[in-house]
Amino acid sequence: MTEAPQAMDSAYHEALERLFARTGGAWRLGLERVAELLSRLGDPHRRYPVFHIAGTNGKGSTVATLDALLRGAGRKVGRYTSPHLVDFAERVVVNGEPMSHAAITEWLVTHEPLLTELGATFFEATTAMALSHFANEAVDVAIIEVGLGGRLDATNIVEPIAAAVTQIGFDHLEFLGDTLEAIAGEKAGIFKPGAAAVVGDTRPAIRDMLQARAEGVGSGPVLVTGRDWQVDDIVVDAQGTSFTLAVADGAGHHTRRLTTPLVGQFQAHNASVALALLRSAGGPWAEIERNASRYLADVRIAGRFHRSPPWLFDVAHNPDGAATVVANLLAVGVPHPLTAVVCVLRDKDWRGILQAVSRAAERILVTMAPTAPANRTWNLDDVMAWAEAEGLPVQRYDDFDRALSEAQVGAATVLVTGSFHTVGDAMERLQVDPLAR
Repeated sequence: MTEAPQAMDSAYHEALERLFARTGGAWRLGLERVAELLSRLGDPHRRYPVFHIAGTNGKGSTVATLDALLRGAGRKVGRYTSPHLVDFAERVVVNGEPMSHAAITEWLVTHEPLLTELGATFFEATTAMALSHFANEAVDVAIIEVGLGGRLDATNIVEPIAAAVTQIGFDHLEFLGDTLEAIAGEKAGIFKPGAAAVVGDTRPAIRDMLQARAEGVGSGPVLVTGRDWQVDDIVVDAQGTSFTLAVADGAGHHTRRLTTPLVGQFQAHNASVALALLRSAGGPWAEIERNASRYLADVRIAGRFHRSPPWLFDVAHNPDGAATVVANLLAVGVPHPLTAVVCVLRDKDWRGILQAVSRAAERILVTMAPTAPANRTWNLDDVMAWAEAEGLPVQRYDDFDRALSEAQVGAATVLVTGSFHTVGDAMERLQVDPLAR
């Protein structure tokens, strides 16, 4: 007799509660525990080829693009990303289907004694579960997104056929360093001897440093944006982003006009990094890259300029991300008046985010996302005092549901932004499926 859905949901949530309890205490970066955990599980991560992707900005879009290209070519693809928006299962996906609640519950319950014995953290346990699930599902290839940094991130246990570092920015300074060079050094830790490496940062100093790190550890081939490929003539509109890709080889440059449905100037660069990953891996992977125009139309990414009119969701959690959202709003020409619902975590630059959003929104409602960690919630008294001094059109609604309701009054477009918690909580309440195509 099969278990009733209510019982399954209860068991699932109880298993997740015990898993999330592993987030307590100080961060413990390092590969020793996850290496031992995977060894005890039979090293499932060695049963399929892996593409590994790190970066501050753009890695999610690069993962989504690579996923669409590989699936379009008929491959069975595992995709591991973080964080999730609505349901934890979004983190572990095979061919667009999230890992079932039953499978997650079974894995966590079965392996809880081992996780406890080894003192595995939340992310180590989740990473091991994802890598095991992909082996059980006999995927043809897995795309693994770095969680935090690179060098000491639990995902760095994989031995990829190709690894990429996308654009570097300031984030997690307490763990990765307080300069772009230090952060880039940590992310470059995913480059491995004998594995292809792709450098996607467009700034010369950071790009040169990443290239040197890849070559220094013996990665090969090493493909670098601006040297081995060039993106030009970018056009952004409501249908997506078109660009010209020029790829250098021994015979010169070969150019193609390509279009991704993802909206934004930098989506052209993100798509180009995914394509470079396939080229760098060679063989049948490079053949998929040559046919990319057939598959790019299927790219989807949840929570990034995600449109469900009148709602528009974007997780932008730093000023650069918010500025990109505003540029995209202007390029697409969304209907106005536009109201923004914003909640930012305390440790992020919420002032910069609100300044950016104010350039597009006639009205901004600041609120509290229900799932935001209590120790990271922003202080709305401080927010309102600052906004009033800056003359921004900001209103305060402590209750999240009321903020969503009020935002719709007189608005043609409602932007929800500021964090994964903000977007995920809104999607759940509005019954928007993050994985819907």
